[in-house]
Amino acid sequence: MTRGERGAVLLEVVAALAVLSVAGLGLVELVGAHVRAQSLAAERERELWDQERLLTAHALLQAPDLDLRLGSRVTGPYVVTVQRPEPNLYRIAIGRTTNPQVEDLVTVAYRRRPNAP
Repeated sequence: MTRGERGAVLLEVVAALAVLSVAGLGLVELVGAHVRAQSLAAERERELWDQERLLTAHALLQAPDLDLRLGSRVTGPYVVTVQRPEPNLYRIAIGRTTNPQVEDLVTVAYRRRPNAP
């Protein structure tokens, strides 16, 4: 092998290593983005479990207890809003305190009142 051929082979190896390192860097970035997305998804899932438990607890309350909770209240990192659009209907919404305009979970509960038709 002549000296010129060795130089050409060396250049080919350096170019291959450069291409391989760029591809490896892209792969590392992809794995990092996946780990971040998975962490955010796990955190959001924990929040939704907490919100679901809070919504269930409010949905099981009777009419007098819901009347005491009308309006918006901060409960930990969440905002619980109880409204009564109709005499026998209660709208219960759960959102985050970081963005209280967005309601993550909402339900409507019917509670028959003894004196209401």
